[in-house]
Amino acid sequence: MSGFDETDIFILKILQRDASLSAQEIAAQVNLSTTPCWRRMNRMEQTGIIRSKVALLDADKLGMQMVTFVSISLTRNDEDSLEAFEEQVRQFPEIVACYTVTGTMDYFLKIITRDIQHFENFLRRHLARLPLIRDLHSNVAVTQIKYTTELPLDTQL
Repeated sequence: MSGFDETDIFILKILQRDASLSAQEIAAQVNLSTTPCWRRMNRMEQTGIIRSKVALLDADKLGMQMVTFVSISLTRNDEDSLEAFEEQVRQFPEIVACYTVTGTMDYFLKIITRDIQHFENFLRRHLARLPLIRDLHSNVAVTQIKYTTELPLDTQL
């Protein structure tokens, strides 16, 4: 993380925990005056280090209690097929994360739904109908042990 000092890292750590804090509140925590702190935050937004500021929602309280991880292998791995599949995946709000992976499968999806019936409906009516899928394997999450959106910034210094 070239071009960053410990104060920048401290600001990012604070923002990862609570992006609703004002520049004044953050400045007090990092021992800066408000204007220099705001400038640092603004620079990190302008350069894309801070992509956005969002509200993290509680899926359980919203009735979305089913987390399923799905591994997918495609029938073809040419660039056009990969791009077509990736564009199709972006259309489904139930798919909250999609990664290309190494190994025997091509993609790994994280899908959040209300319950098993909603997942089965999504699988049958949408995901399983995508023409490029050869194999699809799903694993239902039972217990969430750890979940964070915070990046491990201390390990980057």
